[in-house]
Amino acid sequence: MWLRPEEVLLKSALKLWVTERSNRYFLLQRRRGYGEGGGGIAGLLVGTLDTVLDSTAKVAPYRILHQTPDSQVYWSIACGASLEEISQHWDWLQVNVMRTLSVFDSDDDITSFVQGKIRGLIAEEGKSSSGDDEDPERFREAMLRFERLFGLPKREKLVTYFSCSYWRGRVPNQGWIYLSTNFICFYSYLLGNEVKLVFSWDEVSRLERTSSVLLAESIRVCVHGEDHFFSMFLRLQQTYLLMQQLADYAITRLFDKETFSMDHPLSDPLHITQRALEVHARNQAFRSFFRLPQEENLCEVYESFLWVPFNHYNTLGKICVSERYLCFASQDGSQCHLIVPLREVVSVELPDRSSRALSVGVRGTRAFRFSEVRDFERLAATIRRKCSASSSPQHSASAQLPLCDDEEDVMVGQTQPAVSTEALMNVFHPQDAENLDPKMLKERMKEQSWQIHFAEYGRGSGMFCTKKTRDLVVRGVPETLRGELWMLFSGAVNDMATHPGYYAALLDECMGSSSLACDEIERDLHRSLPEHPAFQTDTGISALRRVLTAYAHRNPKIGYCQAMNILTSVLLLYAKEEEAFWLLVAVCERMLPDYFNRRIIGALVDQAVFEELIRDHLTALTDHMTDLSFFSSVSLSWFLTLFISVLPIESAVNVVDCFFFDGIRAVLQLALAVLHYNMDSLLCCHDDAEAVTILNRFFDSVTNKDSPLPATVQQASAPANHKPAQSVDISDLIREAYERFGDIRWEEVESMRKRNKLYVIQTLEETTKQNVLRVVAQDVKFSASQLEELYLLFKRQHFISCYWSVSSPSLQNHDPSLPYLDQYQLGQSQFSALFTLLLPWAPNTHSHSHSHSLTRSAFRLADENRDGLVNFREFICTLDILYNGSFTEKLKFLFKLHLQPESIDDGVIRKSPERGRGKVDLQEYLKQWQDELQKKEENIKDLPRIKQNQFVRLSKTLYSVFHGDEEEESLYRAVARVTSLLLRMEEVGRRLQETSPTKSPQTSPQITPQTTPDPIQSTAGSDSAPTSLTPDPCSPTGGDSSPKSPPPDPDSSPSDTSPRSPTSPTSSATSSPTGTSSSALDTPVDSPGDPPAGGEDWSFSFEQILASLLNEPAVVRFFERTVDTQALIENARRNQIRDTH
Repeated sequence: MWLRPEEVLLKSALKLWVTERSNRYFLLQRRRGYGEGGGGIAGLLVGTLDTVLDSTAKVAPYRILHQTPDSQVYWSIACGASLEEISQHWDWLQVNVMRTLSVFDSDDDITSFVQGKIRGLIAEEGKSSSGDDEDPERFREAMLRFERLFGLPKREKLVTYFSCSYWRGRVPNQGWIYLSTNFICFYSYLLGNEVKLVFSWDEVSRLERTSSVLLAESIRVCVHGEDHFFSMFLRLQQTYLLMQQLADYAITRLFDKETFSMDHPLSDPLHITQRALEVHARNQAFRSFFRLPQEENLCEVYESFLWVPFNHYNTLGKICVSERYLCFASQDGSQCHLIVPLREVVSVELPDRSSRALSVGVRGTRAFRFSEVRDFERLAATIRRKCSASSSPQHSASAQLPLCDDEEDVMVGQTQPAVSTEALMNVFHPQDAENLDPKMLKERMKEQSWQIHFAEYGRGSGMFCTKKTRDLVVRGVPETLRGELWMLFSGAVNDMATHPGYYAALLDECMGSSSLACDEIERDLHRSLPEHPAFQTDTGISALRRVLTAYAHRNPKIGYCQAMNILTSVLLLYAKEEEAFWLLVAVCERMLPDYFNRRIIGALVDQAVFEELIRDHLTALTDHMTDLSFFSSVSLSWFLTLFISVLPIESAVNVVDCFFFDGIRAVLQLALAVLHYNMDSLLCCHDDAEAVTILNRFFDSVTNKDSPLPATVQQASAPANHKPAQSVDISDLIREAYERFGDIRWEEVESMRKRNKLYVIQTLEETTKQNVLRVVAQDVKFSASQLEELYLLFKRQHFISCYWSVSSPSLQNHDPSLPYLDQYQLGQSQFSALFTLLLPWAPNTHSHSHSHSLTRSAFRLADENRDGLVNFREFICTLDILYNGSFTEKLKFLFKLHLQPESIDDGVIRKSPERGRGKVDLQEYLKQWQDELQKKEENIKDLPRIKQNQFVRLSKTLYSVFHGDEEEESLYRAVARVTSLLLRMEEVGRRLQETSPTKSPQTSPQITPQTTPDPIQSTAGSDSAPTSLTPDPCSPTGGDSSPKSPPPDPDSSPSDTSPRSPTSPTSSATSSPTGTSSSALDTPVDSPGDPPAGGEDWSFSFEQILASLLNEPAVVRFFERTVDTQALIENARRNQIRDTH
């Protein structure tokens, strides 16, 4: 066990310990009297002392000491009761610590690092020693440290934490890594050096285990192109898997919306725990391995032996029990697995208690015998209980669903007459039993081999799948059994059996409906194997239409995507219509996840896996090719269509056979075999076009010499450009793929998929960013680096609203299928938070109500299409005015900001296209782009006049903007002068308008306080001379103000500043802003004054305000002052998350 480092002073006088192993920094010692030899008299003496001493004072016989050269002081860091125990600690130090210590310059630094590392290991062991249940008190302390150190909102859920070292250059920093729902954090404080890191999971582009000369094993985390290495974990694999799960959860929830369901077991980010992550990962692996429906979860696991009757021996493995299935997978290399639907179980018996055995009987007089089950009685009770829950009449009826040719399909018989009840191959190419053609004879031999296999291994649900099963699949499945075995291997047979009548009900709902998916399906129907006779008639076309439309209705997140028509066409050739539908469900939702959506993320992930396998298995090709992305692009269709689009149909179905048995692993193996077969030719290529030509010729040469299909079908599927000189049989090619690349394991492929998914999604996000920046850069004056940083802030603001919410509006509106500019958009609250952080004019001095009103108006102004969301282009164009606009542009923005939203007409108000998967109106987007191109520069003469209460708000905004500036008093006086001038001009204009042949009576200048709460309104409604309305702000005796008095608080109300007399000229709105009466312009927005009695509201044009302010140099200087963009961006980055508290 590891010990808290304690100082030990070695004295040469008393040799109580013998050094067994040593190096420059550590010694492994054995206490004399233990181990071999006993140590003679000295060992006997030490052993006697240890025996006489009390047991609590006994010393462990083995220990490890830390030493530094030229020092007599040693530190005890570990002890053990046996050589094996202490050797584990020694080996760990050798692998993880020794090479690290060479980077330190001083012995003190080495000792401090070792002590910190050992203390971290002790804490780590203490944390894990309590088992699955974390010590609440210890975890609470860690959670408080997490909140205090990183300043994240309290809603952020800490999942777990580990002791580790972070490498900054060549120097390790010992500390703790904290893994939370949305962030990965690290903190270290050693020798006065503090290291603090905070990364969000959505920023991580690479997460993988690595090793180097300096680092034995570490975890590499890549964020924004920068690598960070963490090492010296006590349990590195456990830490890595948890990090991988958290990263995958974050990107699936935030980026990959099409595949994330609100019914996801981890849908609530506020309730994620380490146990929940581990259970979810285990359930995913269980469903993926046994091809089970998504609702199945692993309930119990038992180690046992299964009696294999055809080999007459017991195979060791594990029993896995879910809600509706009993599964078994061998662990002794026999590659035997078994899936027993509990709806098929008819009996559970305990024949032999001495061998802890139980027998599970299924329909058809078959039974499976398990032995050496540790808790066999509990397992028997569990199976009985779950069987009773599955024995409803619905399941009983569906359980009779046969897969044999001589039995009638009950479920399909219950569907509508329009649904095809026969595979299209049986309709268009029925087999002649009297045909003695050599190919047909070979087909009969294949069928006989499978019948023998069924007799030995079982048929249908509950069939043993072994190496022999794979060998038969590799040789090719007979035409008559292809649909049945596809259903069995894919697990679609279970979906169909547990959902009786589902397909027919789906057709009733969707047929006749109209949607974008239906239009796309109609467009592609006649492109699906167009030269095959089955799809030259309405029979095949109608069946294809029904299956694709039903699936688009079932899964609107996927809807319909290209390549689905090609795959479904092949499925309909060999499976009945309802079976083809469930096969499509199995492929799209389980076997090829994320393949069939707008971004084909799953296919791109497998392309990255393919590149990785090329580097591992085809090194000669890797050395020759400078960029392997060529193979990703050229092989994309191979994966999307399972080679159907590049191989003749009679050869492609053999690939589909292997795919349904082995999953994507079979496609990867075949792709590697294709490259290996053409290795010599590819190495001689000079460019990509030549390589494409070589591969196309190769695929043209692939044949299936054993195919019983008519020649017309084979020729229709193969290109007829030229005849290849040498043909390649598909069976030989598949056999070579399994022999040469069969060592690729399913677990390895799944691990590579998870590792590359982060990279693929972040690459797509990078493409989106570059396209957005390229479009937006033409309209703004920000530099490229500033624009990129602002985009990251905008995108991060979108995610912040999603971090702690189950159903965030921003998350629901995020649609990767939309154009680049509309993929990330902010609602009003998110816009307000970010806009306030980036405001260049004293953003923190506004009153809460005024600030909220301003940001709300800015949002409406930026939201050009009035859809309630602001995209990055709208946001950055608004910000560009404030940062880089001219004085006129900034003033016009403030002017429009205070107009009522309904009075603004900038010429681009339009209805946004309907959002949602499959509902994007492309014509509407084209119209928007055309309007954008034709948009004319707005003329200031077209702006409406600003009304009375709006002008009050504009004046208050100007005072707030100037607050805290070094020229604050001059700016206040300038605004007061402009306000006075504008009011006088308005008064003169009103007098001229009132002059008429019949002069109307004038309004009395006496106004009571009850009817004139706003001094501006009282001024506008009085008949007093303009010269008496407002004293000169520059006069030292004007009004009640004094130049030396402090400026007013912009947040104060008029009633709090000075008492007002109805006849006093000092109550005018144009009094000096530094006096007590100047706060009249700070009337709160929520309480505008009543209109004056006897007169209409006055208003100003933008030209009047602009002309007046241009005469004030202080105001012009303020607005034309250069904005420190980088400082504002840095401030926003630091406070963006903190402001969400």
